[in-house]
Amino acid sequence: MPTETERCIESLLAVFQRYAGREGDNCTLSKREFLAFMNTELAAFTKNQKDPAVVDRMMKKLDLNSDGQLDFQEFLNLIGGIAVACHNTLVVTAPSS
Repeated sequence: MPTETERCIESLLAVFQRYAGREGDNCTLSKREFLAFMNTELAAFTKNQKDPAVVDRMMKKLDLNSDGQLDFQEFLNLIGGIAVACHNTLVVTAPSS
């Protein structure tokens, strides 16, 4: 039986694969696939943005090799960044009891 961490990794792989390859390469997210991912999986974040170009800027920043696609490693940089931000908000800045 997989551990909680192994299930989380499996979930990340499954989510990436759900969006990657809808058009073209199934190992990368195109700009449209990334937008679909953001609007579905991170809809609360996307809806709270005043600037509609924020997702484009995020894609450019995450696309370390500037190929116009996000590979799994680049995708994980986004997930890791969000996890760190959540950790900082929920754990680091939480008042101690």
